Amino acid sequence: MPLIQVQQTPGKTAEQKAELVRELTNAYVQATGSKPESVWVTVQEIDTESWSIAGETLAARAAKR
Repeated sequence: MPLIQVQQTPGKTAEQKAELVRELTNAYVQATGSKPESVWVTVQEIDTESWSIAGETLAARAAKR
């Protein structure tokens, strides 16, 4: 069973995440011929204080803007 993992910052609605999961599943099924029932997708939301780029959190980068 394939597992597709998405890590993103919070802020997307439940509807947006549901659409993302559907589209990722559909893309995998089309590319591989797998059955949709075999495709697992997880969406993990990571707070901007816990995600960094070049040694600086996303929250700090956003505060500078």
